[in-house]
Amino acid sequence: MAENMIYSTTSEDFYYMGINVPCQDACPTLTNIPSYIRALFEENFNGSYEINRMVNILPGVLGRICSRPCENKCRHGEKELGHSVNICHIKRAAADFKKGHAFSFPKPEPNGKRVAIIGAGPSGLAAAHDLARFGFSVTMFESMDRPGGMLTYGIPEFRLPRDILFNEIEGILELGIRLKTGVRVGEQLSVEELLKDYDAVLSATGCYRSVPLGVPGEDLPGVHSGLEFMKKVCTGEAPELGERVLVIGAGFTAFDCARSALRLGAKDVSICLRRTEQDLRVTADEIVETKTEGVKINGLMLSRQILGRKRVEGVEFLRAQSGERRSDGKREISPIEGSESRWKADSVIVAIGQMPGPFKTPGEKDKQGVLVTGKEPFRTSVRKLYATGDYITGPSTVIESIAKGRRAARMIIEDITGERPYESLVRFENTQLTDRLATWDFLPRNEMPTIKPVNDRFTQAGREVETGFSKEQAQEEAKRCYLCYLHYEIDINRCIYCRYCIDVAPRDCIKLVKDVKLNEHGAITGFVETTDWKDVGAVVIDNSRCIRCGACVRVCPVDCISVTRAELIERPFTQGER
Repeated sequence: MAENMIYSTTSEDFYYMGINVPCQDACPTLTNIPSYIRALFEENFNGSYEINRMVNILPGVLGRICSRPCENKCRHGEKELGHSVNICHIKRAAADFKKGHAFSFPKPEPNGKRVAIIGAGPSGLAAAHDLARFGFSVTMFESMDRPGGMLTYGIPEFRLPRDILFNEIEGILELGIRLKTGVRVGEQLSVEELLKDYDAVLSATGCYRSVPLGVPGEDLPGVHSGLEFMKKVCTGEAPELGERVLVIGAGFTAFDCARSALRLGAKDVSICLRRTEQDLRVTADEIVETKTEGVKINGLMLSRQILGRKRVEGVEFLRAQSGERRSDGKREISPIEGSESRWKADSVIVAIGQMPGPFKTPGEKDKQGVLVTGKEPFRTSVRKLYATGDYITGPSTVIESIAKGRRAARMIIEDITGERPYESLVRFENTQLTDRLATWDFLPRNEMPTIKPVNDRFTQAGREVETGFSKEQAQEEAKRCYLCYLHYEIDINRCIYCRYCIDVAPRDCIKLVKDVKLNEHGAITGFVETTDWKDVGAVVIDNSRCIRCGACVRVCPVDCISVTRAELIERPFTQGER
């Protein structure tokens, strides 16, 4: 261990990281975001990619299609500070500009234990990655012809080029993982057989059943489920749609269906939402690009029936009004009686959700025939049989699926070996890094370049719309990051209360305090400020307000301000440490 590094597992330090590095805390896989942004700024593209690759396994993929929960929590997006950092696209830039075949882990020594994974989607791949990394022999069974799950068969190529996807999957398989495609477990091969042959079996089969709309006329020709429609698009078997297409739904799949319909020749495409555009959980970029391509978005529309005799001819909607927000964050919706309207359509695509499907397996199941996990997540009622990903939770995002796969792998490792594979901890390292300038606060957000003119997007259906940052754009965007993993602290025993630091602080991040507020774990949760010098107990830096410009360090006459890099990391245990 380096002399200037300290490792901590105390609750107050984890609390500090959650409050002061909100982007990482918001990421389901806890990606070390400030660290990979800094590495890219220093033109260390391979290093930036590897920091991502350690925990989220598919940086080039997620740099294109991640739901970006980190950006919603980025401190640069706070009210008076402007717009959040374009974190996701910086991740893509690292993948675009890395050299050679970046790879995180060498092949480990085998431990003699075997695990079968059913499903090669994001969650299954993540579990396989971590199990193989710690010496397990892993075999994946995939019912489709290619791995990737919904990444391969649910996301259009104009958003996710397949060469990027399959290159990163190949990097996972290189850990020694065996992949058997075209094998339908439960039909060609029983779960019972797998349980006999393997030390553990993990079901990561995802959500492959579409949720029906539940209105009259849904079985008419010309009505497509969003999931099946996207499968056909992704395999080159897309149906004829006609000129007018209505898409019913509000998620990424609905938006993918609408944009794909344009590429298949539709002239008039509308997305019909139950709620409003402001309630969408689709990323702002996706909404902008969908509208740019000509798709119309209509809110507060409730489907009443699908019209037609021998084939779909349209949809009858009721207008709706929104009310108060519920505990889950969604607004109450109520129909406006007498507000019926009929919209003509040549095709209707229903993309209101997916759910897991049953397959033949032992163990306790719900009414839908889906395996039930117990109080402890991922374990089923059958010894050695586990389940993870969207199969147990319903539809989620790719980054959430990866996180669940990794957690399931950790549980399997602990159950089989009795040992923890790695520990989460906070690493503190002294640094003099103070080169961030306050003027970088005013740099405008770099938006993702796209194909222009828009009509050029349709000349080749699979042509990637987002063209990627240049190196210069990526580094300019990286400058905007506050590097929240840097902890600034004043040594109260050396401070002479000169106020120079307060005078140069660009916002109220340096405070005169007479006391601190602590939670039950001893973590600092706030400060009791004062303006009366008689009551001042210390001059402190509030790191939740600091923008890490280093101005205070540069003006301090007694050099009493230290800078420490605090990182939430995973550290694998070595033999004998557990």
